[in-house]
Amino acid sequence: MATVVELPVDLFKGPVDPDWCPGCGDFGVLRSVQTAAASQGVRPENLLIVSGIGCSSNLPGFIHAYGIHSLHGRSVPVATGAHLANTDLKVVITGGDGDGYGIGIGHLIHAMRRNLDMTYVVMNNQIYGLTTGQASPTSTMGHQTKSTPRGNPEKPLFPPALGIVSGATYVARGFSGEAKQLADLIAGGMAHRGFALIDVFSPCVTYNKINTYAWFKERVYKLEDEGWDPSHVDKSLAKAFEWGDRIPLGVVYKSDQPIYEDSEPVLQKGPLTKQPLGVGKELFAELVEEMI
Repeated sequence: MATVVELPVDLFKGPVDPDWCPGCGDFGVLRSVQTAAASQGVRPENLLIVSGIGCSSNLPGFIHAYGIHSLHGRSVPVATGAHLANTDLKVVITGGDGDGYGIGIGHLIHAMRRNLDMTYVVMNNQIYGLTTGQASPTSTMGHQTKSTPRGNPEKPLFPPALGIVSGATYVARGFSGEAKQLADLIAGGMAHRGFALIDVFSPCVTYNKINTYAWFKERVYKLEDEGWDPSHVDKSLAKAFEWGDRIPLGVVYKSDQPIYEDSEPVLQKGPLTKQPLGVGKELFAELVEEMI
């Protein structure tokens, strides 16, 4: 096993300061991602952050690493392409519940069932923040929002349960109000070999006046404090549905299973970016000329 050399967290401070609303939970998530990368010894030039569209999806611009701010709901396929092209990169996807569990859910499910070696940190504020307060796929029933003034009639998704049944092999839930635990959960996801889904309660202080910091503080508890064993899929799935007066934080499910990359013969020779192209100069010129 390679030795991990911890790096200073400030190494990952981006050139631009975040412009989220004061008090937004995404500030804590950003710091936790930076802390996790530092603890894992992943240098900025070996780290790629990919996002979609939304308040939280601005995160790649606020961290010192490679970054791609992609299209709405398309962060997972973009990250997949980058990862498979260069498997030496540590790829972390960041985004919100609308981007990941709404328009992007189809991509997410297939990435999890393939068990791709990537980490997805979803900032779940249970509202569409960027578009000023509509119900999202994780908004609770009855929640009055701009798009549901008489109360949300739809049942919410349970992201940890979705992760488990779809094939993710590291499923965790964090809270931006518990920064140390959250950083540890993200670090665990980055260290895990397989798809890691980390659902994070990241309160929107502007548009969600129900699921606030105080609301979560009264309800969340840490699984590690209760000796939780995340290796039993049936028990983990039941735990993933726990909601109400007690809401669990921590690693809900973890399993070591073969990853997609192991089954792809071309990747056995190393990252594609470091393999010879196998195309002569004349043919390369012809291909370029044809495509221009």
